[in-house]
Amino acid sequence: MKIYDFIEPELEFYREFCNFTEDERKLFDLRAREVPLEQCAEEMCCDISTIKKLSVRVNKKIIKATDTRKMREWIDRVYWEKLIIS
Repeated sequence: MKIYDFIEPELEFYREFCNFTEDERKLFDLRAREVPLEQCAEEMCCDISTIKKLSVRVNKKIIKATDTRKMREWIDRVYWEKLIIS
């Protein structure tokens, strides 16, 4: 799963519903910007094995949260409304 392949509304959905820890969220955001795992490790001051474990946890949460119908409804009902109001 390539986080950087998600479109912005999908990224916002996962940020909202995956209940990421602070480290998971930082990794998620870095990967969304196509930062390689090795560079993520450097930026997060962790070794690569820790980052790989975090990556597995992030991916599991994404898979668990993925319900295409629920995601599309949320994007249509909440995400676009936020943009219109902003």
